[in-house]
Amino acid sequence: MINLIPTEKIIERLRYENPWWITKEIPNAYSSMSKRLYFDLFYPFVREKDVNRALVLMGPRRVGKTVLLFHSIEKLLKEGMHPHQLFFIGIDNPIYVNLSLEDILTLCKKSLSLENLEGCYVFFDEIQYLKDWERHLKVLVDYNPETKFVVSGSAAAALKWHSMESGAGRFTDFLLPPLTFQEYIHLKKLDHLIFEGDIPFGEKPKKYYLSHDIKALNKEFIHYLNFGGYPEVVLSEKIQSDVGRYVKSDIVDKVLLRDLPSLYGIKDVQELNRFFTYIAYNTGNEFSYETMSKESGIQKDTLKKYLEYLEAAFLIKVINKVGVNAKRLKRITSFKVYLTNPSLRTALFSPVSDTDQEMGNMVETAILSQWMHREQLDLTYARWKEGKHEGEVDLVLVDDKSYKPVWGTEIKWSNRYYDKPKELKSLIKFCGENGLESAVVTSIDQLGLKEIQGLKFTFLPVSVYAYNIGRITLNRDSATISV
Repeated sequence: MINLIPTEKIIERLRYENPWWITKEIPNAYSSMSKRLYFDLFYPFVREKDVNRALVLMGPRRVGKTVLLFHSIEKLLKEGMHPHQLFFIGIDNPIYVNLSLEDILTLCKKSLSLENLEGCYVFFDEIQYLKDWERHLKVLVDYNPETKFVVSGSAAAALKWHSMESGAGRFTDFLLPPLTFQEYIHLKKLDHLIFEGDIPFGEKPKKYYLSHDIKALNKEFIHYLNFGGYPEVVLSEKIQSDVGRYVKSDIVDKVLLRDLPSLYGIKDVQELNRFFTYIAYNTGNEFSYETMSKESGIQKDTLKKYLEYLEAAFLIKVINKVGVNAKRLKRITSFKVYLTNPSLRTALFSPVSDTDQEMGNMVETAILSQWMHREQLDLTYARWKEGKHEGEVDLVLVDDKSYKPVWGTEIKWSNRYYDKPKELKSLIKFCGENGLESAVVTSIDQLGLKEIQGLKFTFLPVSVYAYNIGRITLNRDSATISV
Protein backbone atom coordinates (compact mmCIF):
# COMPACT_ATOMS: atom_id res chain seq x y z
CA MET A 1 0.00 0.00 0.00
CA ILE A 2 1.14 3.52 -0.74
CA ASN A 3 1.67 5.86 2.17
CA LEU A 4 -0.07 9.12 1.28
CA ILE A 5 1.77 11.23 3.87
CA PRO A 6 4.88 12.99 2.47
CA THR A 7 8.20 11.64 3.75
CA GLU A 8 9.21 15.12 4.98
CA LYS A 9 6.16 15.23 7.28
CA ILE A 10 7.02 11.85 8.81
CA ILE A 11 10.62 12.95 9.37
CA GLU A 12 9.28 16.12 11.01
CA ARG A 13 7.27 13.91 13.36
CA LEU A 14 10.35 11.81 14.18
CA ARG A 15 12.29 14.96 15.06
CA TYR A 16 9.43 16.11 17.26
CA GLU A 17 9.31 12.75 19.08
CA ASN A 18 13.09 12.79 19.60
CA PRO A 19 13.87 16.29 20.93
CA TRP A 20 17.17 15.08 22.50
CA TRP A 21 18.69 15.00 19.02
CA ILE A 22 18.97 18.77 19.51
CA THR A 23 18.45 19.48 23.24
CA LYS A 24 20.33 16.37 24.52
CA GLU A 25 17.52 15.96 27.08
CA ILE A 26 14.20 14.14 27.25
CA PRO A 27 11.05 16.31 27.57
CA ASN A 28 10.56 17.87 30.99
CA ALA A 29 7.13 16.25 31.26
CA TYR A 30 8.94 12.90 31.62
CA SER A 31 12.16 13.91 33.37
CA SER A 32 10.13 15.53 36.17
CA MET A 33 8.22 12.30 36.87
CA SER A 34 9.38 10.02 39.67
CA LYS A 35 10.86 6.75 38.49
CA ARG A 36 8.97 3.58 39.30
CA LEU A 37 11.02 1.22 41.46
CA TYR A 38 10.71 -1.31 38.63
CA PHE A 39 13.04 0.89 36.59
CA ASP A 40 16.09 -0.61 38.34
CA LEU A 41 14.88 -4.08 37.38
CA PHE A 42 14.04 -3.09 33.80
CA TYR A 43 17.07 -1.01 32.82
CA PRO A 44 19.67 -3.84 32.88
CA PHE A 45 17.58 -5.59 30.20
CA VAL A 46 17.73 -2.41 28.10
CA ARG A 47 21.52 -2.38 28.42
CA GLU A 48 21.89 -6.11 27.71
CA LYS A 49 23.62 -6.38 24.33
CA ASP A 50 25.55 -9.64 24.67
CA VAL A 51 22.46 -11.56 23.58
CA ASN A 52 20.78 -10.59 20.31
CA ARG A 53 17.24 -10.14 21.60
CA ALA A 54 14.54 -7.47 21.48
CA LEU A 55 13.10 -6.42 24.84
CA VAL A 56 9.28 -6.56 24.96
CA LEU A 57 7.74 -4.43 27.74
CA MET A 58 4.21 -5.66 28.50
CA GLY A 59 1.56 -4.63 30.95
CA PRO A 60 -1.90 -3.16 31.48
CA ARG A 61 -2.78 0.32 30.29
CA ARG A 62 -1.65 3.36 32.28
CA VAL A 63 0.96 1.67 34.47
CA GLY A 64 3.79 3.82 33.11
CA LYS A 65 5.33 1.87 30.23
CA THR A 66 5.98 4.92 28.03
CA VAL A 67 7.47 6.78 31.01
CA LEU A 68 9.76 3.79 31.64
CA LEU A 69 11.02 4.04 28.04
CA PHE A 70 11.74 7.77 28.38
CA HIS A 71 13.52 7.23 31.71
CA SER A 72 15.66 4.59 29.98
CA ILE A 73 16.55 7.08 27.23
CA GLU A 74 17.36 9.68 29.90
CA LYS A 75 19.75 7.30 31.65
CA LEU A 76 21.42 6.30 28.38
CA LEU A 77 22.03 10.01 27.65
CA LYS A 78 23.48 10.54 31.13
CA GLU A 79 25.77 7.56 30.61
CA GLY A 80 27.25 9.28 27.57
CA MET A 81 25.25 7.75 24.72
CA HIS A 82 25.22 10.05 21.67
CA PRO A 83 21.73 11.59 21.24
CA HIS A 84 21.69 10.58 17.56
CA GLN A 85 21.91 6.91 18.59
CA LEU A 86 18.58 6.98 20.43
CA PHE A 87 15.28 6.69 18.55
CA PHE A 88 11.74 6.77 19.96
CA ILE A 89 8.74 6.03 17.72
CA GLY A 90 5.11 6.00 18.94
CA ILE A 91 3.52 3.44 16.63
CA ASP A 92 0.02 4.48 17.72
CA ASN A 93 0.38 7.72 15.75
CA PRO A 94 -1.68 7.47 12.52
CA ILE A 95 1.18 9.10 10.60
CA TYR A 96 2.96 5.71 10.59
CA VAL A 97 -0.01 3.82 9.12
CA ASN A 98 1.00 1.59 6.18
CA LEU A 99 4.68 1.80 7.12
CA SER A 100 6.60 -1.30 8.17
CA LEU A 101 9.17 -1.17 10.98
CA GLU A 102 11.84 -1.40 8.27
CA ASP A 103 10.36 1.66 6.52
CA ILE A 104 10.40 3.59 9.78
CA LEU A 105 14.03 2.66 10.42
CA THR A 106 14.94 3.86 6.93
CA LEU A 107 13.33 7.22 7.76
CA CYS A 108 15.17 7.30 11.11
CA LYS A 109 18.48 6.98 9.26
CA LYS A 110 17.40 9.57 6.70
CA SER A 111 16.34 12.07 9.38
CA LEU A 112 19.89 12.16 10.80
CA SER A 113 21.81 11.25 7.62
CA LEU A 114 23.07 8.03 9.20
CA GLU A 115 24.50 5.21 7.10
CA ASN A 116 23.49 2.51 9.56
CA LEU A 117 22.08 1.98 13.07
CA GLU A 118 25.03 0.17 14.61
CA GLY A 119 25.21 0.77 18.35
CA CYS A 120 21.81 2.49 18.33
CA TYR A 121 18.82 1.93 20.61
CA VAL A 122 15.40 1.93 18.94
CA PHE A 123 12.28 2.25 21.13
CA PHE A 124 8.92 1.37 19.54
CA ASP A 125 6.02 2.40 21.80
CA GLU A 126 2.53 0.83 21.46
CA ILE A 127 3.84 -1.77 19.00
CA GLN A 128 0.54 -3.66 18.93
CA TYR A 129 -0.85 -1.06 16.51
CA LEU A 130 1.33 -2.57 13.80
CA LYS A 131 -0.15 -5.67 12.17
CA ASP A 132 2.13 -8.72 12.45
CA TRP A 133 4.55 -6.67 14.55
CA GLU A 134 6.26 -9.74 15.97
CA ARG A 135 7.21 -11.05 12.52
CA HIS A 136 8.60 -7.65 11.50
CA LEU A 137 10.50 -7.28 14.76
CA LYS A 138 12.04 -10.73 14.54
CA VAL A 139 13.41 -9.87 11.08
CA LEU A 140 14.85 -6.57 12.38
CA VAL A 141 16.57 -8.36 15.28
CA ASP A 142 18.04 -10.96 12.93
CA TYR A 143 19.34 -8.43 10.41
CA ASN A 144 20.51 -5.74 12.86
CA PRO A 145 22.51 -7.57 15.54
CA GLU A 146 24.35 -4.34 16.49
CA THR A 147 21.09 -2.50 17.25
CA LYS A 148 19.06 -2.86 20.45
CA PHE A 149 15.28 -2.90 19.99
CA VAL A 150 12.95 -2.16 22.92
CA VAL A 151 9.19 -2.29 22.32
CA SER A 152 6.17 -1.71 24.53
CA GLY A 153 2.47 -2.35 24.23
CA SER A 154 -0.76 -2.27 26.17
CA ALA A 155 -2.82 -4.83 24.30
CA ALA A 156 -1.15 -7.36 26.49
CA ALA A 157 -3.04 -10.33 25.17
CA ALA A 158 -1.60 -9.84 21.70
CA LEU A 159 1.85 -9.07 23.00
CA LYS A 160 2.04 -12.03 25.31
CA TRP A 161 0.72 -14.64 22.96
CA HIS A 162 2.46 -13.36 19.85
CA SER A 163 5.83 -12.91 21.50
CA MET A 164 5.66 -16.47 22.81
CA GLU A 165 4.67 -17.97 19.47
CA SER A 166 6.75 -15.97 17.04
CA GLY A 167 9.69 -14.62 18.94
CA ALA A 168 11.22 -17.77 20.35
CA GLY A 169 14.85 -17.00 21.12
CA ARG A 170 14.51 -13.44 19.81
CA PHE A 171 12.42 -11.65 22.47
CA THR A 172 12.83 -11.09 26.20
CA ASP A 173 9.49 -10.34 27.89
CA PHE A 174 9.24 -7.95 30.84
CA LEU A 175 5.96 -7.44 32.69
CA LEU A 176 5.28 -4.06 34.30
CA PRO A 177 2.41 -4.59 36.75
CA PRO A 178 0.23 -1.95 38.42
CA LEU A 179 1.90 -0.13 41.33
CA THR A 180 2.85 -2.24 44.32
CA PHE A 181 2.13 -0.81 47.78
CA GLN A 182 5.85 -0.24 48.28
CA GLU A 183 5.98 1.82 45.07
CA TYR A 184 2.88 3.74 46.15
CA ILE A 185 4.59 4.70 49.44
CA HIS A 186 7.74 5.64 47.51
CA LEU A 187 5.84 7.73 44.90
CA LYS A 188 3.98 9.62 47.61
CA LYS A 189 7.28 10.26 49.44
CA LEU A 190 6.05 8.52 52.59
CA ASP A 191 9.15 6.38 53.20
CA HIS A 192 9.48 8.03 56.62
CA LEU A 193 6.60 5.79 57.76
CA ILE A 194 8.85 2.75 57.29
CA PHE A 195 11.86 1.45 59.23
CA GLU A 196 13.80 -1.82 59.23
CA GLY A 197 13.37 -3.95 62.32
CA ASP A 198 12.81 -7.54 63.43
CA ILE A 199 9.70 -9.68 63.58
CA PRO A 200 9.27 -12.95 65.48
CA PHE A 201 9.29 -15.79 62.96
CA GLY A 202 9.76 -19.50 63.62
CA GLU A 203 12.81 -20.20 65.78
CA LYS A 204 14.52 -16.84 65.33
CA PRO A 205 13.61 -13.24 64.40
CA LYS A 206 13.57 -12.13 60.76
CA LYS A 207 14.58 -8.74 59.31
CA TYR A 208 11.47 -6.90 58.15
CA TYR A 209 10.22 -3.46 57.18
CA LEU A 210 7.82 -2.13 59.82
CA SER A 211 6.01 1.14 60.48
CA HIS A 212 6.45 3.74 63.22
CA ASP A 213 2.81 4.69 62.75
CA ILE A 214 0.58 1.77 61.80
CA LYS A 215 -2.54 3.96 61.86
CA ALA A 216 -1.06 6.27 59.21
CA LEU A 217 0.18 3.32 57.13
CA ASN A 218 -3.27 1.69 57.28
CA LYS A 219 -4.87 4.92 56.12
CA GLU A 220 -2.53 4.93 53.09
CA PHE A 221 -3.19 1.23 52.50
CA ILE A 222 -6.95 1.83 52.25
CA HIS A 223 -6.24 4.73 49.89
CA TYR A 224 -4.03 2.35 47.88
CA LEU A 225 -6.87 -0.20 47.69
CA ASN A 226 -9.12 2.46 46.20
CA PHE A 227 -6.78 4.55 44.06
CA GLY A 228 -3.32 3.02 44.18
CA GLY A 229 -2.76 0.98 41.05
CA TYR A 230 -1.86 3.67 38.55
CA PRO A 231 0.82 6.38 38.90
CA GLU A 232 -1.33 9.17 37.43
CA VAL A 233 -4.21 8.40 39.80
CA VAL A 234 -1.91 8.31 42.84
CA LEU A 235 -0.38 11.67 42.02
CA SER A 236 -3.57 13.51 40.98
CA GLU A 237 -6.38 14.41 43.39
CA LYS A 238 -8.36 15.66 40.41
CA ILE A 239 -8.34 12.18 38.83
CA GLN A 240 -9.16 10.60 42.22
CA SER A 241 -12.28 12.74 42.41
CA ASP A 242 -13.48 11.09 39.20
CA VAL A 243 -11.51 7.85 39.22
CA GLY A 244 -14.43 5.94 37.73
CA ARG A 245 -14.35 7.90 34.50
CA TYR A 246 -10.55 7.92 34.20
CA VAL A 247 -9.86 4.25 34.98
CA LYS A 248 -12.99 2.92 33.36
CA SER A 249 -12.68 4.84 30.10
CA ASP A 250 -8.92 4.67 29.74
CA ILE A 251 -8.09 1.26 31.16
CA VAL A 252 -11.15 -0.98 31.22
CA ASP A 253 -13.24 0.20 28.27
CA LYS A 254 -10.36 0.42 25.80
CA VAL A 255 -9.38 -3.17 26.58
CA LEU A 256 -12.89 -4.61 26.74
CA LEU A 257 -14.51 -2.65 23.94
CA ARG A 258 -11.57 -2.21 21.57
CA ASP A 259 -8.42 -4.30 22.17
CA LEU A 260 -9.91 -7.71 22.95
CA PRO A 261 -12.76 -7.60 20.37
CA SER A 262 -10.35 -6.62 17.59
CA LEU A 263 -7.82 -9.30 18.60
CA TYR A 264 -10.21 -12.20 19.04
CA GLY A 265 -13.20 -11.25 16.93
CA ILE A 266 -15.54 -10.98 19.93
CA LYS A 267 -18.98 -10.12 18.59
CA ASP A 268 -20.89 -9.38 21.80
CA VAL A 269 -18.73 -6.74 23.49
CA GLN A 270 -21.50 -5.85 25.93
CA GLU A 271 -21.58 -9.46 27.15
CA LEU A 272 -17.81 -9.35 27.77
CA ASN A 273 -18.21 -6.00 29.54
CA ARG A 274 -21.00 -7.39 31.72
CA PHE A 275 -18.93 -10.48 32.53
CA PHE A 276 -15.92 -8.41 33.62
CA THR A 277 -18.15 -6.22 35.81
CA TYR A 278 -19.54 -9.38 37.44
CA ILE A 279 -16.00 -10.66 38.13
CA ALA A 280 -14.82 -7.27 39.42
CA TYR A 281 -17.68 -7.08 41.92
CA ASN A 282 -16.82 -10.59 43.18
CA THR A 283 -13.00 -10.30 43.14
CA GLY A 284 -11.43 -12.87 45.45
CA ASN A 285 -14.44 -15.19 45.44
CA GLU A 286 -14.37 -18.85 44.51
CA PHE A 287 -16.16 -19.70 41.26
CA SER A 288 -17.07 -22.78 39.29
CA TYR A 289 -17.98 -22.76 35.61
CA GLU A 290 -21.46 -23.99 36.55
CA THR A 291 -22.25 -21.22 39.04
CA MET A 292 -20.55 -18.63 36.85
CA SER A 293 -22.64 -19.66 33.87
CA LYS A 294 -25.85 -19.68 35.90
CA GLU A 295 -25.21 -16.28 37.51
CA SER A 296 -23.94 -14.50 34.38
CA GLY A 297 -26.16 -16.21 31.81
CA ILE A 298 -23.14 -16.96 29.58
CA GLN A 299 -22.34 -20.41 28.15
CA LYS A 300 -19.46 -22.31 29.76
CA ASP A 301 -17.28 -22.51 26.63
CA THR A 302 -17.62 -18.76 26.13
CA LEU A 303 -16.80 -18.16 29.81
CA LYS A 304 -13.56 -20.11 29.52
CA LYS A 305 -12.49 -18.00 26.53
CA TYR A 306 -13.39 -14.74 28.29
CA LEU A 307 -11.35 -15.76 31.35
CA GLU A 308 -8.38 -16.56 29.08
CA TYR A 309 -8.65 -13.23 27.28
CA LEU A 310 -9.05 -11.15 30.46
CA GLU A 311 -6.10 -12.89 32.10
CA ALA A 312 -3.91 -12.40 29.01
CA ALA A 313 -4.85 -8.71 29.11
CA PHE A 314 -3.67 -8.50 32.76
CA LEU A 315 -7.09 -7.47 34.06
CA ILE A 316 -7.60 -10.62 36.14
CA LYS A 317 -5.61 -13.45 37.71
CA VAL A 318 -7.06 -16.96 38.04
CA ILE A 319 -5.77 -18.96 41.02
CA ASN A 320 -6.29 -22.72 41.10
CA LYS A 321 -7.00 -24.87 44.11
CA VAL A 322 -5.18 -27.66 45.96
CA GLY A 323 -6.49 -30.06 48.59
CA VAL A 324 -5.58 -30.23 52.28
CA ASN A 325 -2.41 -32.19 51.44
CA ALA A 326 -1.53 -29.62 48.74
CA LYS A 327 -2.10 -32.16 45.98
CA ARG A 328 -3.26 -30.68 42.70
CA LEU A 329 -6.81 -31.69 41.90
CA LYS A 330 -7.14 -33.74 38.71
CA ARG A 331 -10.23 -31.92 37.51
CA ILE A 332 -10.45 -28.16 37.91
CA THR A 333 -14.02 -27.65 39.07
CA SER A 334 -13.55 -24.44 41.04
CA PHE A 335 -11.03 -21.61 41.24
CA LYS A 336 -10.64 -18.06 42.52
CA VAL A 337 -10.55 -14.99 40.30
CA TYR A 338 -8.86 -11.77 41.38
CA LEU A 339 -8.56 -8.38 39.74
CA THR A 340 -4.90 -7.60 39.12
CA ASN A 341 -5.40 -4.40 41.08
CA PRO A 342 -8.08 -3.62 43.68
CA SER A 343 -8.60 -0.04 42.46
CA LEU A 344 -10.21 -1.47 39.30
CA ARG A 345 -13.17 -2.43 41.50
CA THR A 346 -13.39 1.07 42.97
CA ALA A 347 -13.46 2.52 39.46
CA LEU A 348 -16.45 0.38 38.51
CA PHE A 349 -18.36 0.69 41.78
CA SER A 350 -17.33 2.94 44.68
CA PRO A 351 -14.47 3.35 47.19
CA VAL A 352 -14.41 1.01 50.19
CA SER A 353 -13.86 2.08 53.79
CA ASP A 354 -12.17 0.07 56.54
CA THR A 355 -15.51 -1.18 57.93
CA ASP A 356 -17.09 -2.35 54.66
CA GLN A 357 -17.72 -6.05 54.27
CA GLU A 358 -15.87 -6.01 50.93
CA MET A 359 -12.62 -5.19 52.74
CA GLY A 360 -11.70 -8.86 53.16
CA ASN A 361 -11.79 -9.54 49.41
CA MET A 362 -10.16 -6.21 48.54
CA VAL A 363 -7.27 -6.91 50.92
CA GLU A 364 -6.81 -10.40 49.43
CA THR A 365 -6.85 -8.88 45.94
CA ALA A 366 -4.20 -6.34 47.00
CA ILE A 367 -1.91 -9.05 48.40
CA LEU A 368 -2.24 -11.11 45.21
CA SER A 369 -1.38 -8.04 43.14
CA GLN A 370 1.92 -7.61 45.02
CA TRP A 371 3.04 -10.93 43.50
CA MET A 372 2.08 -9.97 39.91
CA HIS A 373 5.61 -9.84 38.54
CA ARG A 374 6.42 -13.36 39.73
CA GLU A 375 4.47 -15.36 37.18
CA GLN A 376 6.71 -18.38 37.63
CA LEU A 377 5.59 -18.84 41.24
CA ASP A 378 2.96 -21.53 41.70
CA LEU A 379 0.54 -19.58 43.92
CA THR A 380 -2.61 -21.47 44.86
CA TYR A 381 -5.17 -21.63 47.64
CA ALA A 382 -6.18 -24.73 49.59
CA ARG A 383 -9.75 -25.88 50.06
CA TRP A 384 -11.13 -29.21 51.16
CA LYS A 385 -14.15 -30.98 52.60
CA GLU A 386 -13.99 -33.93 55.01
CA GLY A 387 -17.40 -35.11 56.06
CA LYS A 388 -19.24 -32.08 57.39
CA HIS A 389 -16.05 -30.09 57.89
CA GLU A 390 -14.70 -27.67 55.31
CA GLY A 391 -11.34 -25.95 55.41
CA GLU A 392 -9.54 -23.22 53.47
CA VAL A 393 -6.14 -21.48 53.47
CA ASP A 394 -6.10 -18.23 51.52
CA LEU A 395 -2.68 -18.39 49.89
CA VAL A 396 -0.33 -21.34 49.41
CA LEU A 397 2.97 -21.50 47.54
CA VAL A 398 3.65 -24.93 46.08
CA ASP A 399 7.16 -25.97 45.03
CA ASP A 400 6.77 -26.83 41.35
CA LYS A 401 9.41 -29.58 41.54
CA SER A 402 8.40 -31.46 44.69
CA TYR A 403 4.71 -30.40 44.58
CA LYS A 404 4.93 -29.75 48.30
CA PRO A 405 3.78 -26.52 49.99
CA VAL A 406 6.54 -24.07 50.86
CA TRP A 407 4.25 -21.90 52.97
CA GLY A 408 0.63 -21.07 53.74
CA THR A 409 -0.77 -17.65 54.66
CA GLU A 410 -4.10 -16.50 56.03
CA ILE A 411 -5.00 -13.03 54.76
CA LYS A 412 -7.37 -11.31 57.20
CA TRP A 413 -8.59 -7.77 57.79
CA SER A 414 -9.32 -8.52 61.43
CA ASN A 415 -7.61 -8.66 64.84
CA ARG A 416 -9.90 -11.46 65.99
CA TYR A 417 -7.45 -14.30 65.36
CA TYR A 418 -4.63 -12.58 67.19
CA ASP A 419 -6.78 -12.80 70.29
CA LYS A 420 -8.23 -16.23 69.40
CA PRO A 421 -5.58 -18.10 67.36
CA LYS A 422 -7.21 -21.48 68.17
CA GLU A 423 -9.99 -20.50 65.78
CA LEU A 424 -7.54 -20.84 62.86
CA LYS A 425 -8.53 -24.51 62.56
CA SER A 426 -8.01 -24.76 58.78
CA LEU A 427 -4.49 -23.31 58.96
CA ILE A 428 -3.60 -25.55 61.93
CA LYS A 429 -4.80 -28.64 60.02
CA PHE A 430 -3.06 -27.62 56.79
CA CYS A 431 0.27 -27.05 58.57
CA GLY A 432 -0.07 -30.38 60.38
CA GLU A 433 -0.87 -32.31 57.17
CA ASN A 434 2.10 -30.81 55.33
CA GLY A 435 4.79 -30.68 58.00
CA LEU A 436 4.90 -26.87 58.16
CA GLU A 437 6.08 -25.55 61.52
CA SER A 438 5.16 -21.91 61.01
CA ALA A 439 2.79 -19.68 59.03
CA VAL A 440 1.78 -16.05 58.59
CA VAL A 441 -1.58 -14.55 59.52
CA THR A 442 -2.38 -10.93 58.72
CA SER A 443 -4.30 -8.56 60.98
CA ILE A 444 -5.44 -4.93 61.02
CA ASP A 445 -2.72 -3.68 63.37
CA GLN A 446 -1.52 -6.54 65.58
CA LEU A 447 2.06 -7.85 65.39
CA GLY A 448 3.41 -10.78 67.37
CA LEU A 449 4.02 -14.54 67.61
CA LYS A 450 1.44 -17.04 68.86
CA GLU A 451 2.15 -20.72 69.49
CA ILE A 452 -0.69 -23.21 68.96
CA GLN A 453 -0.30 -27.00 69.01
CA GLY A 454 3.44 -26.73 68.44
CA LEU A 455 2.99 -24.31 65.49
CA LYS A 456 4.36 -20.77 65.40
CA PHE A 457 2.03 -18.23 63.78
CA THR A 458 3.47 -14.79 62.99
CA PHE A 459 0.81 -12.09 63.02
CA LEU A 460 1.45 -9.01 60.86
CA PRO A 461 -0.61 -5.93 59.96
CA VAL A 462 -1.74 -6.54 56.39
CA SER A 463 -0.43 -3.14 55.25
CA VAL A 464 3.05 -4.07 56.53
CA TYR A 465 2.79 -7.47 54.87
CA ALA A 466 1.76 -5.90 51.53
CA TYR A 467 4.68 -3.46 51.68
CA ASN A 468 7.18 -6.27 52.25
CA ILE A 469 5.75 -8.57 49.58
CA GLY A 470 6.06 -5.76 47.05
CA ARG A 471 9.66 -5.31 48.14
CA ILE A 472 10.38 -9.05 47.96
CA THR A 473 8.86 -9.19 44.46
CA LEU A 474 11.43 -6.67 43.26
CA ASN A 475 14.18 -8.80 44.82
CA ARG A 476 14.31 -11.79 42.51
CA ASP A 477 16.31 -13.95 44.90
CA SER A 478 13.56 -14.05 47.50
CA ALA A 479 10.89 -15.95 45.62
CA THR A 480 10.03 -18.44 48.33
CA ILE A 481 9.92 -16.09 51.32
CA SER A 482 6.41 -15.97 52.71
CA VAL A 483 6.86 -12.85 54.83
